[in-house]
Amino acid sequence: MLKIPEHEIELHAVPSGGPGGQNVNKVSTAVHLRFDIRSSSLTEYCKEKLLSLRDSRISADGVITIKSQETRSQEKNREKAIERLHEMVEKALMPQKRRKKTRPTTSSRKKRLDNKKKRGQAKKMRGSPVGEE
Repeated sequence: MLKIPEHEIELHAVPSGGPGGQNVNKVSTAVHLRFDIRSSSLTEYCKEKLLSLRDSRISADGVITIKSQETRSQEKNREKAIERLHEMVEKALMPQKRRKKTRPTTSSRKKRLDNKKKRGQAKKMRGSPVGEE
């Protein structure tokens, strides 16, 4: 597992949305995590892989923003946000499976063409009878 130094991760506590009674007005339990990919100590390969991910949490300038507000505890939300960052990095470094080229079988081709003929015949039958106009 890849270790990201804590000094490279910015964590900000913000007020959480949704219901929560009076406590919601006093305590900032949601956590915003910011991680700048380009200025991090990750390898160049890892940075390229992260920046190539098509993820809405990665901004155009290469900053990952993750918001965690599942629990009422700020500490648990902080742990979940860091966990999600690690998962994102792990996913980026996972090698892609190569696609195997496949071809349709002869019988599946024959079935497809037979079905096309049947559909064509059924549509032909829907027309007005020949000679009556």
